Amino acid sequence: MAARAPATSKQHLQPGADEAILAKLGYKQEFCREFTPLEVSGLAFSYTGVLPGIASVLFYAIPNGGPVAMVWGWAIAGPFIMCIGLAMAELASAAPTSGGLYYWTYSLASPRCRNLLSWIVGYSNTIQTITGVASVNWACAIQIAAAISIASGQAYVTTNEQLYGIYTALVLSHAVLVSLGTQVLARLQRLYTFVNLCLCFIVIIALPIATPHEYRNSASFALGDFTNLAGWPSGFAFILSFMSPLYSIGGYDASVHMSEEASNAATAIPWAIISSIAVSVVLGWGINVSLAFCMGTDLESILNSPIGQPMAQILYNSLGQRGALALWCLIISTLYIVASNSLLVGSRQTFAFSRDGALPFSRCLYRINSYTKTPVNTVWFDAIFVLVIGLLAFVSTAAINAVFTIGLTASYVSFITPITTRFVFKNDFKPGPFHLGKLSFPIAAIAVSSMVFMIIVFFFPSTPQTTAQEMNYTVVVLGGYMTLAIFWYYCPVYGGVHWFNGPVANLTPSMKDESRDKNSLSKKEQHDAELSVSVVDV
Repeated sequence: MAARAPATSKQHLQPGADEAILAKLGYKQEFCREFTPLEVSGLAFSYTGVLPGIASVLFYAIPNGGPVAMVWGWAIAGPFIMCIGLAMAELASAAPTSGGLYYWTYSLASPRCRNLLSWIVGYSNTIQTITGVASVNWACAIQIAAAISIASGQAYVTTNEQLYGIYTALVLSHAVLVSLGTQVLARLQRLYTFVNLCLCFIVIIALPIATPHEYRNSASFALGDFTNLAGWPSGFAFILSFMSPLYSIGGYDASVHMSEEASNAATAIPWAIISSIAVSVVLGWGINVSLAFCMGTDLESILNSPIGQPMAQILYNSLGQRGALALWCLIISTLYIVASNSLLVGSRQTFAFSRDGALPFSRCLYRINSYTKTPVNTVWFDAIFVLVIGLLAFVSTAAINAVFTIGLTASYVSFITPITTRFVFKNDFKPGPFHLGKLSFPIAAIAVSSMVFMIIVFFFPSTPQTTAQEMNYTVVVLGGYMTLAIFWYYCPVYGGVHWFNGPVANLTPSMKDESRDKNSLSKKEQHDAELSVSVVDV
């Protein structure tokens, strides 16, 4: 790890356990550790936003299997999602740093390729977090438009220009909120968690009670009807419906990027990952069962509703205009929470990657605001990037929808690499407080295999009969972005291959004395020997 002058602020003369672990990883403590284990778990759960997630992507499940896809597709996807989370949690416990994925990759890969792999993972993770912010804000804008449609008796139709205006207002408001101090952001997670939990139980319990008899479905329909409206063979259509749970319960690395702001991070972060997935899988399944029993049997009318959102139409049918509008506004509020936390998490990934000098304008981005003690520069950098991404809406609906799936595919690229490098290369992996023992390899194998398979699936269009406007452009957008990232790495003279050496230490000599025993090794050799996830050359 190369040394570089720190860009900011105070240093703790006697670091606590979290600071000592971070120092072993090569970094000084720059953030305030205000997130308690409960709050970081709440952030992971709120970031998932299971109910607003389902509301945003229900259009993937209904045409690709209907009730069977909603109920049993969710149940089948759950264990695979948990395997990914367990594999991630083990790595997070071993090296709890905001850089997370690209740091683990560098630590576990062979010296021959670790710089390139770390670069690729870092850029994949960065685009995943930023497009995640864009997709959630766009979904929130669409849901606000749906609320307006409900309020107008389904007579109002929003234009792309109006949607982008709503989207812009949302992004800017999030940027202001996320620029606040860490203590404020940490305490907000308690409110966010409470609101999300309450809303989930409202839908699970109250919706079946309020639904009129004509929209109530029998158990045979809700649990056994397979409706294929997409045109793909039934088996493949069912697999495409996995997009709903995989998107709704995504962002397993959210808590990882908050590692340097959490107390007892080596234990709190892995349990935040696991608990958020477990709670989301159970509550999400309950929500889907409730919807399947209360949606009626005319699925085409739900998909083609003038409201523009299948779940909004289901609520409208069950609760009437006023009830649906009230509940939909609560769903919008939870999606707003998800979008806010998405920008919070994304800004920390951008900060970490710029701290290691890998992003353009890293010197400007690697700054902690002296008043809020948060990386305000990266917050607004991400916000501007998100506003640019939103312009894809003026290209086509398919282009902006590609933002949804690029977040998943890019995240899977960044998840697969560190999990795989742990077992493919020779390294002296030292587990943290959370470890799986002999189950590590089989769980990792299941996680990687399922992600590779789903990446391929996500490149397919929603229907086999497609046009240029309706094509799935995920592979184009992701491929173009990664091509630019690799070109930037190998660019003659200026490329990362000439100067990027992985994570960059920012400890001062006095701080290094407290966390390590100096000897005749070089700075980089000292660091590589002392990583909690250390590397053995091959």
